[in-house]
Amino acid sequence: MKYYSGFSLTNESYLFAKYIKDNAYTVCGFSYGAIKAYKHAKEQLASGNRVDTLQLFSPAFFQTKDTKFKRLQMMSYKKNKILYLQNFINSCFNPYENKILEHKSTIIEELEELLSYSWDLSELKELENKGVNIEVYLGQDDAIIDVYGAKDFFLEVSTVTYIKNANHFLQID
Repeated sequence: MKYYSGFSLTNESYLFAKYIKDNAYTVCGFSYGAIKAYKHAKEQLASGNRVDTLQLFSPAFFQTKDTKFKRLQMMSYKKNKILYLQNFINSCFNPYENKILEHKSTIIEELEELLSYSWDLSELKELENKGVNIEVYLGQDDAIIDVYGAKDFFLEVSTVTYIKNANHFLQID
């Protein structure tokens, strides 16, 4: 299993242990890491390698957000990176208690990629047509991404597990 972490995080996969298919042919990622997992799965298939399952946990989905929202995020990060990241993580866990997380350093280009990334339905369908089982996990009370937009979008190419009362980390308590 290959796992990709979310923005500013490392080793948070334990939060998704009950969902992760732990085998050699699964690629998964959380939030920003979902973008990286998707790209990795495409590269693996292009190289002739096997990928059975792509698991996307709360995939970064901002393509329905306007330019003003994205510009405000970038400005807030530039103004005070530490405060921005603290508020971001708190929002990820909202309304539940924060869990222990390990952080890694970030750069503005990662946030820019996260906010500007646009999922391509035809490319996702290509993965599906190559036999990749795409699974998307979304929390109903996710305060980070456009949950309803993501649900509608990904339903066309994947199994969407919609978790009632769950936050961005898919926690319900």
